[in-house]
This record gives sequence, C-alpha cells and structure tokens, in this order.
Amino acid sequence: MGILLGIGLLAGLATALSPCILPVLPVLLAGGASGRRPLRIVAGLALSFATFTLFASWLLGRLGLPQDLLRTIALALLFVIAAVLLVPQAGLLLERALAFFSRLRPADAGGGFVLGAALGLVFVPCAGPFLAAITAAAARESFGLRTLLATAAYSIGAAIPMLAVAWGGRGAAARLRARASLLRRAAGVLIAAVAVALVFHVDDRAARVSAPWTTWLQRHVEGSGVARTQLAKLNGEAAPPTAHAVKNGLPDYGIAPPIHADGAWINSKPLTLGELRGKVVLVDFWTYSCINCLRTLPHLRAWYAAYRSKGLVIVGVHTPEFAFEHVTSNVRAAVKRLGVTWPVVQDNRYKTWDNYANQYWPAEYLIDRSGHVRHTSFGEGDYGGTENAIRRLLGNAGAHAAPVANTTPTGVLTAESYLGYARLQNYVGKTPVPDKAATYRFPASVPLNTLSYAGRWTVGSESIHSGEGARLRLRFEAHDVYVVLGGHGTVRALIDGRPAGTLHVDAQRLYTVRQSERYEEALLELRFSPGIDAYSFTFG
Repeated sequence: MGILLGIGLLAGLATALSPCILPVLPVLLAGGASGRRPLRIVAGLALSFATFTLFASWLLGRLGLPQDLLRTIALALLFVIAAVLLVPQAGLLLERALAFFSRLRPADAGGGFVLGAALGLVFVPCAGPFLAAITAAAARESFGLRTLLATAAYSIGAAIPMLAVAWGGRGAAARLRARASLLRRAAGVLIAAVAVALVFHVDDRAARVSAPWTTWLQRHVEGSGVARTQLAKLNGEAAPPTAHAVKNGLPDYGIAPPIHADGAWINSKPLTLGELRGKVVLVDFWTYSCINCLRTLPHLRAWYAAYRSKGLVIVGVHTPEFAFEHVTSNVRAAVKRLGVTWPVVQDNRYKTWDNYANQYWPAEYLIDRSGHVRHTSFGEGDYGGTENAIRRLLGNAGAHAAPVANTTPTGVLTAESYLGYARLQNYVGKTPVPDKAATYRFPASVPLNTLSYAGRWTVGSESIHSGEGARLRLRFEAHDVYVVLGGHGTVRALIDGRPAGTLHVDAQRLYTVRQSERYEEALLELRFSPGIDAYSFTFG
C-alpha cells in the first residue's frame, strides 16, 4: 500500500508541474492575492477533485442529470466570485447565503474553500497511467479502500505545488496592500477571463500539451514495472509482466501466460503455447473495428511473410470492444477482408486479456523459443524495435522484412469518442434518454472535441440507432476521421458545411469518413438514413 501511495503522490506532483495547471494558475494567484487563505483554496480544490473524480459519474447517472452539470455549476461559481471581487456590494448580497459554508466576509467574498471547490471541478489533469487507473475503477463503481487512498494521495501530490502558487499570490498581496482595491479588481478580471476561457474549452488544449518532466515521470514512475503491478492490483487485474533478467540484450519477463480460447480459432486449428515451444511467437491483441489495430496490420503482414519460414508464429487474440465483435461470422469476415492470414483466436470474455494484464489495443507480446516473454509494445509505433527483437530471437535470420510506412499519427488529435450512454463523454446538448426513442436538437455551438445529436435517436448503452432526420455533429482536429457503424443505409458527410461524400453502410465495421494529408480543425456533420447504428469515432 505504501508503494502505491508514494507513486500516487509523485503522479499528482507531475500533474501539478505540467501545462495542465495553466488554466487554474491565474485563479490560484488571484485567490491568494485577494485575501483568501491559500490553504482553504487548495483544500477545496483537492477535496472536490478527488470526490467528483470517483463519484460524479455515478451520482449524475443515478439522478439522470447531464455529465457536464458539475462543470457548468463550477463555471457559474467562478463568474459569481469574479463579480463579487469587481462589485463589493455583490458580496454583501451573498454573505448570508454562503456564510454557513465558508464563513464569508465581505473582504473575502465567496470563501477560499468555495473558490477551490469550483477549481476542482474544472481542473483537467494530464492523465497518466495512475489517474487512468483511478478513473477506470470509478467507471466500474469499484470504490474500495485502495482506490480511495490512491485518489487521496494523487490529490495531495497535485495540491502541494498549487499551495505554493496560492501562497505566492498572498505574498504579492502583502507587498501591495496600499493598492488593495485595485488588486481586488484585477483579481476579479483575471478570474472572469479564466472562466470565459474555460467556457470555450481552452483547458482541453492545455491538457494535451506535454512537458519533458511530466513525460519522464509518467514513463519512469507511473509506467514502471512496480507501478504497473500496483495499478493492476488497484483494478483487480493480474500483475503485468516484470522483467526478471536481461538475456542476449532483451529483457526476460518470465513464462508467457496461457492463451485461453473463448470462441473460434480462425485460420488454424486450436493452438497452445506449449505446442509452439521451439517457435518465436508474437501474440497480438487486436479488434477489427479499432483503427489503431488496423494501422498495425501491414507491419504484421510484412513480418509474417519475411519470418514465418524462419520460425515466427503470429497469434492474433481478438478481444472485442463492442457486442457485434463477439460474433464469429463477423470476425471471420473481417479477417478475410483485412488479409489476416495468421491464426486468430476469439477472446470474447477477456480471459487471455486478463492473463496478460493487458490494457491496450493493439498490444504485442513477443515470446521466445523457450516460452518466455521477451519484448512488449503497446499501441502503435516502435515497429523497428519489435522487428529487431523478432530478428534477435530468430538468430538474425535473413534480410529484413519489406519496408512498411509508419502511419502512426503524431501531434494533437481528437480522442476516440464513444456514442452510447455507457461511455459518452464530451457530449453537449439535451441529456440522452436511455434506451428510448427521443428527438434531439443541436446546441448553438459545438466546442472543439465535443459531439452532439439532432433528430430522432434511440441512445443505447454502446451505440445509438438512427430514426427520422438523425444527425451527428463533432468538432475535431485530425487528418483522418473514422466511424464504427452497423445496419443498412446511407450516411452523408459534411465538413464545415461542404459535402464530403456518402458512406454506404452494409455491415458492422469501421468506415472511413475522411482521409487527408491536411491536418485541420473542422466541424463534421453526418446525416443518417433511418436504421443505422453508430458506435464510436476514431481519428488519425
């Protein structure tokens, strides 16, 4: 437990020293400068962030309220606090209403704790593995003691640098007491400006900016073998492989976990790793509607062609993300369509996924001739590293595989966006009505990296089903846009109001909406014929 809490403190510290703090930094300074007690501000921020990270989604879901309601309330609070600082009479009007919560004084309008609580609801950290594990536990409503303490440790770690910033604001105020009125108004203007920026999701951009020290800490502290083991325990998963030694220049993670068939074997009779001793085996976790997995397939295809005769076996473990990907006929059709010629096994109940404590699509585990895991790669990229490991385990046999262009996206991209209510995030508009047909309207604007419905939709757990006049809008930043669809019908695409082609939907799979060498921020609108299921967007 002590190791987990120590990692949490360091992860929180990395967050507070990253660009993610930029949107709240001016308010912390202004809060200290306007006379509030810095400890109250930071305590309110840490407590509200920790509480609502764990319980907000669960609470709002039970009450049938929009998932972004708390952020909206927090932004309103920031505007109120700014108004109180700019107009002292406003503080007098609010004094009685807020005195019970924060012992409001006209000179300290809004209370430091209230200001901190509002900041905690709009603070968007740069999510590393530690915060991702906490969020995953919250999504499963797994609120054990370890999760609660881990969240507290992370929040405290993030609070320490913030407290120093708030104290800095107080120190500046002490030197400028003669101009207290001017300082108060300046703080009000600053808080109002930050609130306006947050309304337009400037914090989303800050959350995606990386800093070298943050990246280093997330890789070497949160991403270490010890940390991954602790986070796996936090989520009730098996411990991920940890290197026990280095042999022939490659780490040795020990005996490879077994492959547990939970569905059909495709392109092969049933196999076990025991039967494959003496071969070099590449276990590839994938699913056929995942664009990241599809971009990996050309590299797998080249390696299979070059090294199969030298002793390489690829086993594709098809772990489904959506219900339709459990269906064997759908997987068989995808394997044929995508030119996958190596053995593929269905992992419908995530048994093999859990055996490897895997967390990624795609993920590669390279196993040597004696059955030990010797190399891992998660997500796209590192193709050269994986091929070099294959060659080393095969004894550097023959020439390299035919070169394949690395199409892994670089730079800032809109994140994968799910459309069903179970994983619906960054949605704006009328609160979805679960599992019932309802009519929706687009809001006046769709901010960057958010989506909205219009027309008649039935919103299910993992997908939405189109009715009359069904439309989707999503403001994205990317080169390429993909959407997972099912059913039969057509979908017309418009980008910034201009026609961008028509999708003819005839199966449940990934469809390409746009492929372009030009990276841009744009508004996508899809217009659906009735009877189509939409699952998620991905970007490249």
